[in-house]
This record gives sequence, C-alpha cells and structure tokens, in this order.
Amino acid sequence: MDAAAKVAGCFRDRTILITGSTGFLGKLLVEKILRVQPGVKRLYLLVRAPDDAAAHERVLHEIVGKELFSVLREKHGAAGFQSLVEEKVSPLAGDMGHEGLGLESTRAKQLAEEVDIIVNGAAITNFYERYDVALASNTFGTVHVCNFAKQCSNLKLLLHVSTAYVAGKQKGRILEKPLQMGRTLKKGRRVDIEAELELANEVKAKLVMARSGADDASRQKLEKVAMKELGLKRAKYFGWPNVYAFTKAMGEMLLGTIRGDLPVVIVRPSIVISTFQDPFPGWIEGIRTMDVVIAAWYEQKLPYFISGPILDSIPGDIVVNATMVAMATHYDRAGTQVVYHVTSALQNPLSCNLLEEAGYAYSLMNPRVGTDKRTVKHKRPLLFSRYAYFHAYTVLAYKTRLQVLYLVNCLLLCGRFTEHHNKLKRSLNYLMFMAKLYAPYVFFKGCFDDTNLRKLWGATGAGHGDGDGYAFNFDPNCINWRLYLFNTHIPAVLKVAADMKKEGSA
Repeated sequence: MDAAAKVAGCFRDRTILITGSTGFLGKLLVEKILRVQPGVKRLYLLVRAPDDAAAHERVLHEIVGKELFSVLREKHGAAGFQSLVEEKVSPLAGDMGHEGLGLESTRAKQLAEEVDIIVNGAAITNFYERYDVALASNTFGTVHVCNFAKQCSNLKLLLHVSTAYVAGKQKGRILEKPLQMGRTLKKGRRVDIEAELELANEVKAKLVMARSGADDASRQKLEKVAMKELGLKRAKYFGWPNVYAFTKAMGEMLLGTIRGDLPVVIVRPSIVISTFQDPFPGWIEGIRTMDVVIAAWYEQKLPYFISGPILDSIPGDIVVNATMVAMATHYDRAGTQVVYHVTSALQNPLSCNLLEEAGYAYSLMNPRVGTDKRTVKHKRPLLFSRYAYFHAYTVLAYKTRLQVLYLVNCLLLCGRFTEHHNKLKRSLNYLMFMAKLYAPYVFFKGCFDDTNLRKLWGATGAGHGDGDGYAFNFDPNCINWRLYLFNTHIPAVLKVAADMKKEGSA
C-alpha cells in the first residue's frame, strides 16, 4: 500500500466532527475527505443555526453546493453525489461559543459516543473584530471544543487549526512549540485570560448603560466600534498585531492547559491563499490580506502602499493536505502533543517584489477595460519598504493637500466641494487603516521553523520538490510562485473581486 492510500485508509469507517466547515479551509477539508475516502463513516458538520433544518440548508448552500465540489459531483454524477452527501454528511445545529457546543444533551451524548476525530477549524478571522466576539469564538470556543472532546469515549485525536501568527511580533526563528499560559511578547506583562473576558464584558455593559437614551441603531454602531478598538488595543498592549492573532493565541494557551491526556495536533498555517492544484487550481472564497491589495492595484485604487521583503503565504489545499497527513500519522497515539507550521518562507519564500511584478505583468497582459470600453493604462504603484516612509509620503502628498482643500472650500467656495473633500478623506483614512492593519505581516521579522512539517513530509516517502504526483502534496518547494501568481492566484482574486462588486451593485 502506498503512502497516499495509507492516509486515505485512515479515514475509512471513521466518524469525524468538524467545526468551521463553512469557512475556506473547512470546505476544502470536507471536499477532500469525501473525494479520497468515500468510505468515511460520517462527517458531522457543526454550523450556527436555530435548528437542524436550518443547519441542513446552510450545508447545502454554503458548502456542498459550491463550485469547489464540482469535481466530486462530476465523478459521482448528480444523483450519486446527492446520495453520497445524504449518507455521509450530517449537519448539526449548534454553536461552539456555548458549553456542550450548543447541542441538546441527548444529542451531545450520542455524538460523544460516536466521534473518532474532532477537527476544530472554526474561527473569527477578521483582524479588526469586536473583542467580545473574537474571545467567544477563538478563545473560549476552543475551550468548549476541548471540554466536549474529553467527553468522547472513543476519541483518537483532536486537531486544532490555528495560525502561525499566534507568534505575534517575534523576531528570528519561531519554533513549532505550544504556547505557554500567560506568556506575552511584552516584557513584564502576563495575560490573565479570565480577566480579559471580564474586561470585555464590563466595557460592553458600560457602553450599553452610557448610551441607553440613544436610538438603537446609533447605540449598536458606537458599541461595535468601541469593542473593536478595545480588541485592537488589548492585542497591541500584549504584543500581538491584531485581535485575531491575540485571541487565537489565548485559545492555544487554554487548550494546552486543559487538554489533560487528550491527543492534540495543532496546525498553524501562515497567510492562506487560493488552491495550488487540488481539486483544481485557483479556488478561493472572498478576498483577504494580500488579495485586497491585488484587487486594489488592478482597479488603480492603490497608487502607493507598503512592501516588505517576504510575505509568508501558503495555498489552501496544501494546508488541508498537511492536516490530513498529520491526522493519519497521529491517529490513536496516546499523549500526542505536536505543532506544525504549514508555511513557505523557510523553504520557498514569496517575495513582495515578485508579487508586485506578477501583478503588474498580469495587468499589462490583461488590461482593465473602463466604462467607456477603452483600455485603462496601468500605472505601477509606488511601494515603500518602511512604514515611516509611507506615512511621511502620505502627509506630504495627500494630507496637506486635503487640508488646503478643506480651508479653500470653507473660506472661498462656500462648501461647494464638501462632498468631494469627504470622499477623498474617507479614501485616505481607509488606505491608512489598511496599511496599519497589514504592516505587521508585510514587515514581519520572524521566520517560522518547519522542522516538524519537514519530518512529516519525509515520512510520506516523497522527495524534496517531488510532491506534484502525490495525492496529499504539502511540499512548498513544488510551488513556482511566478507561474502560480500569474496563471492562478491573481486571476482567481480578480474574478472573486468582480463577482463581489456585481453583487454589491445588484
């Protein structure tokens, strides 16, 4: 039996509970398991819904109804695919933000007796999310999953999907090690996670009390902004770049503390991007991180931006392949506690310069057509290797002009250009916000060690750079970044951006 068959064989007759199946990586994992091992016993997909009927609708429309499942649909035929889904996929209405995953007690007990593997992939990935919301999902949601896992009598493995950026703003080589409870990146500061939850709840309660006289819409808007700012402030106070990485780090800390003797594997991918080859190249949902910049460049809405040396990125299918091989490798191994960095920078780095070059080349070969049906000439963006330079240029070239426009408009033009001024100000504020949000990733000074991942790859028997023919390829050396960006990722991002634009204008 070859290595791929052994991995696929591990999932035969297994019952797997998956959280986060409506997310990008979650969908890829569900599709891959069904495609390589139709003999899987059952996939329980926990989704937020008021009841099982609503959960079933969500799974049909948000997961198996997607283009991602087209290869599987063609393989089995429409009727066969529907039969496969009905037999193998069981939607569960629940919420990992609650104890017992929000399941009715009888249902939870039944599930605890059946499950062999739990994959916790649910997360709030927004860098600028409400602190209370991010804590509930990324931190205490992990606790609820772990507590449920400890009730599962036949559980052989808990796999937790995290992010490599739980490392925060560390420098140098970052090892594949569990995080230590309370340890932060700021000297002399330790995080008390229960105290952070209390703080979030107290601030929220005060906001409600303080604005009790305001109308409901205004109150909710002010509360939302305040809670987002609180999350960002607390993250930076302890040394993390944003609320996503901070709350995921706290989730890992708690998982390591309460796991007991549970066999736990933690997968930490870097920036996840469109599929490299499986089930087909270029599948992506939504645009995030560098994708936002790619779309803005192409639309000529980004005349200048920040650019660092390396942007550690990894295609989604490579993350899922590594996840499945890790699951097969550590299945039913008592006491397992291992971390995998599924990253690329150490073995096959993607430079920001190459990303910009690929984007510019793509725009020259595939120029945008304006509303007047004429080809739009693409201008190369001005890139700054330091945030200080970017900020200085913004002040000199744009903020000063904007202030002059404001004064002239008020004193001489009687407010005739107020709307134009406000529009320019919003655009500038958005640009500055984006730069601040992504600067920790663009200028990241750490390097993720991937020793455990390379050992895992070595155990498959595939050689260095020889993963193209392997069904569970997760070797980053196989990626030709120039070709992948030009032929696969950039067109995929622009297609999604165009679709989102159409939906927004509909």
